[in-house]
Amino acid sequence: MTLRDKMHQELQLKTLFDQAKGYAYDYAEAAEQRNVFPSTQAITDLERFVEVLPTQSGDASTILQQLHEYGSPASVAQTGGRYFGFVNGGILPITLATKWLTDFWDQNAALYVMSPISAHLEEICEGWLKEIFGLPDETAASFVSGTSTAIVCGLAAARYRLLLNQGWDFNRQGHNGAPPLRILAQRETHSAVVKAIALLGFGLDNIEWVDCDAQGRIIPEKLPELDSTCIVLLQAGNVNSGAFDPFEVICRRANAAGAWVHIDGAFGLWAAGSERLKHLTGGIQGAHSWSVDGHKTLNTPYDSGISLCRDREALVAALQASGAYIMYSENRDGMLYTPEMSRRARAVELWAALKYLGREGIDELIYGLHQRARQFAEELSAAGFDIVNEVVFNQVVVSASEQDAETQLILEEIQASGECWVGGSVWQGRKVIRISVCSWVTSAEDVSRSVAAFIAARHQACGK
Repeated sequence: MTLRDKMHQELQLKTLFDQAKGYAYDYAEAAEQRNVFPSTQAITDLERFVEVLPTQSGDASTILQQLHEYGSPASVAQTGGRYFGFVNGGILPITLATKWLTDFWDQNAALYVMSPISAHLEEICEGWLKEIFGLPDETAASFVSGTSTAIVCGLAAARYRLLLNQGWDFNRQGHNGAPPLRILAQRETHSAVVKAIALLGFGLDNIEWVDCDAQGRIIPEKLPELDSTCIVLLQAGNVNSGAFDPFEVICRRANAAGAWVHIDGAFGLWAAGSERLKHLTGGIQGAHSWSVDGHKTLNTPYDSGISLCRDREALVAALQASGAYIMYSENRDGMLYTPEMSRRARAVELWAALKYLGREGIDELIYGLHQRARQFAEELSAAGFDIVNEVVFNQVVVSASEQDAETQLILEEIQASGECWVGGSVWQGRKVIRISVCSWVTSAEDVSRSVAAFIAARHQACGK
C-alpha cells in the first residue's frame, strides 16, 4: 500500500478521528480536576518524544496514543477554572466545536477566491466589532495571530499616513532620509508595543516616555506638546493593574495636533462590551487604530488577534502585496489587511463566538470576569494579603509579604501546589503576584479554592 493509499484509507475509515475525539473528551472531562501545571513526572515523560527522525511512515493511531498518553499530562490546564498566570482566556464550547469543523475545511483566508466563507465572515465580524467597540464606520479590521501582530499593523498604517502627509511615500522611499516621527509611550507600555516599535524601525532610543500614576495610567499633564509627526501609544488594560488610560482628553489633544493615537487593548478593549464596565473605554473612538485579542477576554481558541484601523487606505497601503498571480476580487481579500498572505480562517471562530454570545452574553461574560477578580481581591484581603491595585477590570496585583524573597517563595509554593497557577511580576518596585481572571469556566468556588492555596502556601513558605 502506498502512503497516499494509506492516508485515503484513514480518511475513509474515520477510526483515527474517532480515536482523537475520545481522547479530546477524556481531556475535557478531566481538565477541571487535574493539576493546573504539569507534574514533575509529566515533564520527565516528555523525554519519550526524543528520537531520531523515523525513516519509514508511522502508525497514525500509535502517534495519537503517544500524544494523549504523554502530551496531555504535560499541558497546562488553561481550559479549567483555576489558571490565572497570564492573560490567557479559556475556550467557549461553540468555538472549540467550530475549530474542529474548520480544521477539516483547512481554509487559506488570504483571498476571496481561496475561501469565500472566510472572506464573508471576516466582513461580518468587522461590522460587529465596530458596533461592540463603538468605532467609526470607516474602520477596517485585520484578523491576525494576536495583539503583537495587530500592533504592528496599526503602527505600520500610522507610519505610512504620517509620512505621506509630509510628502514621503514610505513604500517607495523607505527609511533612509525619511522625515523623523516621534513615538510617545507611557512608561507602563506593554512589551509587545515596544517590540513593534523596534520591528518597524522607529528605534527604542527614540521613544519619548511619559510618566504614569500609581495605577499605571498615563498622566495627561506629563504629555509633551504634540504635532503631526507624533504617534501616541495608550492602553486599555495595564497588564499588571488592569488600569485604563484617560483616552478622551488625550485623543482630543492628539486630533487637534494631527497626531496618530494607537490603543493597545489586548484584553481590556472588551470592557466596551459590558454596560457596567464600558465607562473604562470612554473616548476610545477618538483614536486612529486599536489592537485586541479574541483568545483572551472573549475566550476564542488560539490564535485570534484583531487590528482595527479607521484609515483603511493607510492600512492597506502599508500591508498589501502585488504579483501577477494574485487574484484580487471585488469582495473582501483578507491579505490586504494583514502582514501574512497565507493564514488560517481564524475569523470563523470569532464569528461563532460573537453570534453565540450576542450582546447580552458578551456583557455577562466580561462582567463575570470582573466579579471573580473582585471576589479574589476581597477574599485575599480578608486573609491578610495586600491588594496593591484598584481592581477595575480582571487583574489583581497581590503583595504576599513586605519582603520580596518571601513573596517569591509563596509564589513558588502556589505554583507547585497544582491547585492554581499565578504569575509573578514587579509593581512599583515591589515583587508581586499577578492574577489574571480570563476564563468563562472560573467559578466562585474556583476562586475560594485558589485563595485557600494562597493561604496554605504562605504557611508553608513563611510559617504564617
